[in-house]
Amino acid sequence: MANPLTPDVLVDPVELTRALVDIESVSRDEKVIADCVEDVLRSVGHLSVGRVGNTVMGRTDLGRGQRVIMAGHLDTVPINNNWPSTVVDDLIYGCGTSDMKSGVAIALHLAATLPDPAYDVTYLFYEAEEIESEHNGLNLVAAAHPEWLRADFAVLLEPTYGKIEAGCQGTVRVSVRTHGRRAHTARAWRGVNAIHAAGEVLRRLADYQARTVTIDGCTYREGLSAVRISGGVAGNVVPDECSVEVNLRFAPDRSEQQAFEHLQEVFAGFDLEVTDSAPGALPGLDAPAAREFLIAVGAEPAAKLGWTDVARFAALGIPALNYGPGDPSLAHAQDEHVEIGQIRDGAATLHRWLAG
Repeated sequence: MANPLTPDVLVDPVELTRALVDIESVSRDEKVIADCVEDVLRSVGHLSVGRVGNTVMGRTDLGRGQRVIMAGHLDTVPINNNWPSTVVDDLIYGCGTSDMKSGVAIALHLAATLPDPAYDVTYLFYEAEEIESEHNGLNLVAAAHPEWLRADFAVLLEPTYGKIEAGCQGTVRVSVRTHGRRAHTARAWRGVNAIHAAGEVLRRLADYQARTVTIDGCTYREGLSAVRISGGVAGNVVPDECSVEVNLRFAPDRSEQQAFEHLQEVFAGFDLEVTDSAPGALPGLDAPAAREFLIAVGAEPAAKLGWTDVARFAALGIPALNYGPGDPSLAHAQDEHVEIGQIRDGAATLHRWLAG
């Protein structure tokens, strides 16, 4: 197909948002959109370009004193009767409008139209953020081209409603298991009911007092929640096993190991198995480029309540912030949309920052 990301579209981040949304790119099916983005970047004379899988990179090499990364994922969750895009008043509706093709549009617009930034810039448009972590394009880049991820600072253009969200929470999920002894329910006294034993797990969850932690002026609220419970054998059997899956969202002053040790304390006496874990990221506000970014945006940062790929950059020693158009609460919703004014404001702000 002809590339819809034409020069006339590239100069307008709003039209570019619509064009990107109208390229279907559900996770694992990003080839077409990656081809279009690669074609744009290769047509721009001031960028060197690389690709691994369906992750595309373009970068300036101007010999600047600092390098910054502008990153956004190309994939979306499955379409839910919300494609292609439509415009109603000041809103663009469609799958991926908020999460996060409006942010990608801003980055691609800047890549195409800003040949002489004050920083060297690496633009990363990556695949498979919405599915299992092992498929994430940033992981592929880290393995195949770690030099693409060398920078002094990074901006992840996830939806933040045009505000700065610093760092992110870490997450760990565990299965808390209880054990019993099977018996016929007609003779229940001969057994030990593992589901009944899980009541103590739920009581501890109900009594749990979550921390609130302030780091560099950003306040992170932790949370501990039961997200799934499973057990039972048959309608006439006292169950001998039960599992309560628990998710701890923890402030970035804890490591993954410290978070797990905390769960061991909370659920002392029970068997725990980790089913998923990812580190948080500290705010990263001390980097010179980050301070200049805060000045350009003209707003105080807030804590990111949730996990984003800023944690991957933090693990590489790169301070990173979340900043982009769109309402994160609309991500993955059938009525997902983005305000046109936020796209224009975000593009102007990032242009002002990168231009110096």
